[in-house]
Amino acid sequence: MPRDVYAVLLHYPVTDKQGDVVSTSITNLDIHDISRASRTFGLKRYFLVTPIEPQQWLAKRIIHHWDEGWGSTYNPNRKDALGIIEVASDLGAVSTIIAEISGAQPKWVTTSAKSYPNSVTFSQMRSIIESDDGPPICLMFGTGWGIHPEIMLESDYVLEPIRGAGDYNHLSVRSAASIIFHELLGRR
Repeated sequence: MPRDVYAVLLHYPVTDKQGDVVSTSITNLDIHDISRASRTFGLKRYFLVTPIEPQQWLAKRIIHHWDEGWGSTYNPNRKDALGIIEVASDLGAVSTIIAEISGAQPKWVTTSAKSYPNSVTFSQMRSIIESDDGPPICLMFGTGWGIHPEIMLESDYVLEPIRGAGDYNHLSVRSAASIIFHELLGRR
């Protein structure tokens, strides 16, 4: 049986155009689209990570609308997808929750549009996920201009970037997450 897989959309610490550490805003589209992709590909949980309390409140309000509010009866499929989302203040909280669910601390897999010398291929990561022994895997996606370099260096794995047909490489995080989920977890 494959390992449990989780996803994190990191809003802090991420970088801006100049490489400075920033916190980005949660967006409605990221909540909906990544939760639907997470549910489609069998992820255990999808975490939105931000230390900003008003941003946490906004995310919880959107989720509540589709999980328990009017939206839950209007679109039950959306309720099902958003039912796997959890809002967390930092990666430490995510690690604790995953350990409680899966019984082990996760291996962290960061994603980036940039190449890193220690990157693993999609095929290598798929093999790791499909192995039946080992801790859960947590795929981490960044917002803004990417995950802060310190987080990249501290991760257990750095996934190779998605490569398109040309030299343009600036996918939305929603698109990148869907492609990566398909590459790592889609049926073969």
